[in-house]
Amino acid sequence: MSSLVEVARAAGVSVSTASRVLAGSSHPISAKTRAKVIATAEKLGYSPSALARALVSRSSRLIGVLVSDIVNPYFSVIARGIDDVASRAGYVTMLSNVDRRTSTEISRLQTMRDYRAAGVIIAGSGLDADPLAADLAKAVRQAKEQGIQAVSLATRDIDCPVVTADNERAAHDITDHLVSLGHRRIAFIEGPAGMTTSRQRRDGFLACMNAAKLGDLAQCLPGGFDFEAGHLAAMRLIARPPLPDAILAANDETAVGALNALRQANIDVPGEISVAGMNDLRVAQFVGLTTVSLPLYEMGAMAAQHVIDNRPGEATTTFLSHRVIPRETTTRRT
Repeated sequence: MSSLVEVARAAGVSVSTASRVLAGSSHPISAKTRAKVIATAEKLGYSPSALARALVSRSSRLIGVLVSDIVNPYFSVIARGIDDVASRAGYVTMLSNVDRRTSTEISRLQTMRDYRAAGVIIAGSGLDADPLAADLAKAVRQAKEQGIQAVSLATRDIDCPVVTADNERAAHDITDHLVSLGHRRIAFIEGPAGMTTSRQRRDGFLACMNAAKLGDLAQCLPGGFDFEAGHLAAMRLIARPPLPDAILAANDETAVGALNALRQANIDVPGEISVAGMNDLRVAQFVGLTTVSLPLYEMGAMAAQHVIDNRPGEATTTFLSHRVIPRETTTRRT
């Protein structure tokens, strides 16, 4: 593939003139010269880089995706939804891990501005009482002023469209399913402390337990969003009998960690205790875990479409539907 310098030499023009013609610049250049440069570029198979085009046009076909934890399968499903829609429209996605740090989100937003990204999708949950919330809101506002579309996949205090699932309602509904099976003493393994999503899911659990007049029998345990957190929480329950009727974990991985601890202790699931999770990731399907299915792929796909449509508008919030998926790890309490 030829370079811009070679195209300019073959067409008998300066490099700056060739660059202006091939970038579609409005700089005054004769029609004859334009035609000659274009014909020469086609003959030599020249193709300008995407970054070069972005620097001239002040826009690119890049969509930045900021995720809290790149190894968490929750974000893998979201990223697939984004990339499927983006690639069909000729866009490229760039996945960036922020380790649940608002400061890193702000830094990555600046990087996306430097690359003239078409949009940025902020996929991670925010933090309660985040001291950097105002700084993040400012970074999003600056990106929007530059023409970059911003979309959030969680309810956060930033001025952009939100496409998300109702975490509180989803937790309420999976808890209600356990209650409908006759479970009364239910333990909830929480997500990471301080995360908005963790609080929303805990609030949904407690709201359902209180509505069923079972608030005194609800138990909340510190946890996380990984196997180890679920395993440790279940071990604590095992060490302090009697066991609850059921365990609900803040996500599927944590539920599977709890399930593993119970089975290692030769506790019959669901004969002695039921176990449920949230999200409906592939791991839940493999182990037959009762869970609530969240529209993660659809959230990513809709967010990508927001960017591609490039229609600035009100910072509306769209809640996509969820559904309870009963499987083998829960049964009716006898």
